Amino acid sequence: MTNKPESQFLGPEQRARAWERFGKDHYDVVVVGGGVVGSGIALDAATRGLKVALVEARDLASGTSSRSSKMFHGGLRYLELLEFGLVREALRERELALARLAPHLVKPLRFLYPLTHRGWERPYVAAGLVLYDTMGGAKSVPGQHHLSRSGALRLAPGLRRDALIGGVSYYDTVVDDARHTMTVARTAAYYGAVVRTSTQVVGFLREADRFVGVKVRDSEDGRTGEIRAHVVINATGVWTDEVQTLSHNRGRFHVRASKGVHIVVPRDRIVSDAAIILRTATSVLFVIPWGAHWIIGTTDTDWNLDLAHPAATKADIDYLLDRVNQVLVSPLTPADIDGVYAGLRPLLAGESESTSKLSREHAVARVAPGLVGIAGGKYTTYRVMAYDAVDEAAQDIPARVAPSITEKVPLLGADGYFALINQTIHLAEAYGVHPYRIKHLLDRYGSLIDEVMATADGKPELLQPIMDAPSYLQVEAVYAAAAEGALHLEDILARRTRISIEYSHRGANCAEQVARLVAPILGWEEDEIDWEVSTYQARVEAEIRSQTQPDDQSADALRIAAPEPRPEILEPVPLDS
Repeated sequence: MTNKPESQFLGPEQRARAWERFGKDHYDVVVVGGGVVGSGIALDAATRGLKVALVEARDLASGTSSRSSKMFHGGLRYLELLEFGLVREALRERELALARLAPHLVKPLRFLYPLTHRGWERPYVAAGLVLYDTMGGAKSVPGQHHLSRSGALRLAPGLRRDALIGGVSYYDTVVDDARHTMTVARTAAYYGAVVRTSTQVVGFLREADRFVGVKVRDSEDGRTGEIRAHVVINATGVWTDEVQTLSHNRGRFHVRASKGVHIVVPRDRIVSDAAIILRTATSVLFVIPWGAHWIIGTTDTDWNLDLAHPAATKADIDYLLDRVNQVLVSPLTPADIDGVYAGLRPLLAGESESTSKLSREHAVARVAPGLVGIAGGKYTTYRVMAYDAVDEAAQDIPARVAPSITEKVPLLGADGYFALINQTIHLAEAYGVHPYRIKHLLDRYGSLIDEVMATADGKPELLQPIMDAPSYLQVEAVYAAAAEGALHLEDILARRTRISIEYSHRGANCAEQVARLVAPILGWEEDEIDWEVSTYQARVEAEIRSQTQPDDQSADALRIAAPEPRPEILEPVPLDS
């Protein structure tokens, strides 16, 4: 299918047309879930020439795909588990993203690995990093570099001298996960996929023993409809079992949720020119530069409560502070924290070799004729997971399905990015904004920068910063609603921008300004503006209160008490829908 002009725009008009198309068209594939894997499947299928629909009950990346450690990495720690194939696969994906697919979104990042044991540790870490480099880790980034204690402290003066005896520096990559996922979905739309958020699957269509589509419900107004397709792919992450239950069909694998919590602190609280990776008793802790902040995480604990809004507890936050403070000259306190977020990893439970395809880190299964499930995996290998899923689905599509080509398909904004970086000064003069603003915009939109700035034509005030979140221009909020599928304040403040974790007010102070900026696009009247603002502020208050609680149950009770911005979403979906 050839793309139509502005087909990559995910705005109110496109959303209305999508609903009409769902009722009339027949699709090769309908993808359930708008995280990075579902969006990747839609892109993979669309670029193979298939007719694709993607539906998401909430917002793009509203689950796990906006709450990661912001790493697009090979997984250095998997080498210790002898998962060489996994690391090689992830490093290949990292290289593709850096060099071709998403250089505007995936960025190289220098890490310091502090050494704490004399004798064995340096050669042990060096051997691992040699493998990392030779497997593909040192193509677009430098290889490892060994440091004395003095050299390590020059790189990271904020570390205590007695916390290390030396160090090794190496490179990995960082990504704005929510923006990347949204861009994958928009790229799928560019190549013909019909993408619609706030569209919840509430049941399945069957003919005899075959699945032939899904029943959907609009999470905004409650209307219902059907989407017919040759095959349905369940790519819902931690909701895999819930969606599988709706099919009244036994699944091939089960997913359990593991909670990972991160805290965000100002950049000046830790003096270091590199990210830091620290060993813990069971895993590793990352300290990652993020604009004017550091992200510190993560935890790893079972979660059996609300899947949509996992809550961080005081115990989670204290654990992260205690661990990082063991190595810092100037310890962090709770007062230093500007943001906190909790995400759920979808971990496979009961995986068997018969249901695992190509990678032991994720599983793909044809659950029944016309129904494929995919689960597990890691953010970096989303593209591999996507083509595995489409390959599995191909047996239910009557026509021949072409091989995957997504390794050759740059995401929107990637083409021309490197040339535009060299033209930063000229672009700043042309648009009348500071060069550092242009760099910020290029690293978020790439070569779509002209499209973003055109939104401010005739409205020069949109090129001013958001008043209480000056890292972002007002035009970015407007563009999020007009082109990036944002339907609510939460979508804009938590995912299209990261205001909700980058400012101590968590977005509450700028909620009204942003609501008024996007109201004309989203058709909000005064009462709807008030409702959006109060709903978002209630979310912020509930999250902050939940983060003072000692355990998951009490934190969850406070968090889920906040109103849901999508008024017609069903939780859980009744089995008779």
